[in-house]
Amino acid sequence: MWVGTSNNYAYLVVDDQSKDAVIIDPANPEEVAPVLKEQIDSGKINLTAIINTHHHWDHAGGNSKILDQFSGLPVIGGNKCEAVTRTPKHDETFQIGKSISVKALHTPCHTQDSICWFLEDGDDRVVFTGDTLFIGGCGRFFEGTAEEMHKALNETLAALPDDTKVYPGHEYTKSNVKFLTTVLQNDAVKNLESFAENNKETQGKFTIGDEKTYNAFMMLEDPSVQKATGKTAPVEVMAQLREMKNSM
Repeated sequence: MWVGTSNNYAYLVVDDQSKDAVIIDPANPEEVAPVLKEQIDSGKINLTAIINTHHHWDHAGGNSKILDQFSGLPVIGGNKCEAVTRTPKHDETFQIGKSISVKALHTPCHTQDSICWFLEDGDDRVVFTGDTLFIGGCGRFFEGTAEEMHKALNETLAALPDDTKVYPGHEYTKSNVKFLTTVLQNDAVKNLESFAENNKETQGKFTIGDEKTYNAFMMLEDPSVQKATGKTAPVEVMAQLREMKNSM
């Protein structure tokens, strides 16, 4: 873990056996590249690819500069990502090194090329969600609809094992909790609020199962959420929640 100057997360994923590694969303190359160079020069990693969650500049905008320093790397991501060379199909899988399996989960809405990446290494499971799912929230519907976000969160991501740890694209938990407290008053929200107040970073600390207990965008049939939105149909609840969050 290293800390840069923005609220973006770039993630370095390394297979322990082979040292093969990928860098996910290296949007700030001035800060990311020196870390990668040190890791490579010291023999700690063998960088094999850049992976993007979507094409927005604060996720894929550093690809070309990373390639200037580390030439020949494939860029795996949505079809609008900078310098992209490969876009896996939904549910397509590939390996990082010997032990990490990666599955592409297409989740169009925030952007139409949004892809979440589900990784498994033995009994460890994580998902890199970009700007689709945040801890306690979700991304804006810039290129999609409430129906698409409902499918992304409550069909595609909700189907992952409950113990899958969530690694989002930004650290937005404090602002998300502020909104959640206006919609839900349960213990899970209170616990998340306490954690966010006492921890600067929340990535990897919560799971898909956790999200189902406090993330209103994944609780569209909850009576409290429906009461707060004045809607009952799931897609309408999703749309109203997003409007309410946007207006905060």
